[in-house]
Amino acid sequence: MNCELCAATAGEILFENSKLRVVLADEAGYPGFCRVIWREHIKEMTDLSADDARLLFDWVLRTERALRDVMRPEKINLATLGNMVPHLHWHVIPRFADDPHFPAPVWAAPRREPALRDTAGLAGRLRAHLQGD
Repeated sequence: MNCELCAATAGEILFENSKLRVVLADEAGYPGFCRVIWREHIKEMTDLSADDARLLFDWVLRTERALRDVMRPEKINLATLGNMVPHLHWHVIPRFADDPHFPAPVWAAPRREPALRDTAGLAGRLRAHLQGD
């Protein structure tokens, strides 16, 4: 199997345990774009036990809270697609009125150039929030 989420970190790890990891992804124009990635290679939420599904969604919500507290975005987008990479993961995406696609989805055609944001120390601040919950 050739799965990029199994084979690579795919960004800076903010939190990890035996079940999942939270990664600050390197997505151009989208500082704070995080992925919550289930470690076991499965495709769908309904493949998880009820306890594991609750654990995963709890970390999606913790990640959203950390992004809201640290970055103060206009909106948070949550997505679990898996069409290109059929490995269970959630996108937790802070959105700003001046981001390249706002108000359209991040996967739409861009409307403007990315805004410059100061991201110095962002990973550390998010990590501290996630570990403090």
